[in-house]
Amino acid sequence: MKFFAVILVLYSLLSCTNEPGKRNHQTSVSPDIQVEKRPEADLSKMAVKAEEALRFCTSKKLNTDFCILIDMSLHSGVKRMFIWDFNKKSVIEKYLVGHGCGTNPWSLDGSKDHPKFSNEDGSHLSSLGKYKLQERGYSEWGINVKYLMHGLEETNSNALKRFIVFHSWDRMNDDEVFPKGSPEGWGCPTVSNNAMREIDPMLKSSERPVLMWIYL
Repeated sequence: MKFFAVILVLYSLLSCTNEPGKRNHQTSVSPDIQVEKRPEADLSKMAVKAEEALRFCTSKKLNTDFCILIDMSLHSGVKRMFIWDFNKKSVIEKYLVGHGCGTNPWSLDGSKDHPKFSNEDGSHLSSLGKYKLQERGYSEWGINVKYLMHGLEETNSNALKRFIVFHSWDRMNDDEVFPKGSPEGWGCPTVSNNAMREIDPMLKSSERPVLMWIYL
């Protein structure tokens, strides 16, 4: 009798562990974790832009050794400002660059992957188009250096009126911060202090104004 009692208990235990409800409860399936893909610059697109930039610089008597290309279609947490060498036909340096916050909170990254643009004064947005970087002056931001940005197209003609200048900002990083974005100001293209320390000598020593082209 004891032998049959033991068999009955074992059978009951095995029956419980094999119930569908119990088995599903014990087995857990982890959902797939979606990881945001880091965006990268389209080099073929940039090469086409650079060819157009060289023709423009030649016609406008701007520097034909290098220019600055800013691809605003890229996430602000990746390096999207490029120093393009016309002679080498390639990028020689790249940096993070901030854009305007618009109606989003200043200094945060509310439009890191979907910025808006405007030429209107008071919009706090950056403007697309070609600029002539020329006069160097004192800035209250970053390393206290700024370059005036002369808007050369209808999309950025109010740059000087809006006090849109190229300067550095203590809040900007040297390294990529993706998936976070760069801090957003009131429309100026801003770089880190170390970035400006590298770019400033190039601009200061240029005999001709330098083209900065902000595009999508």
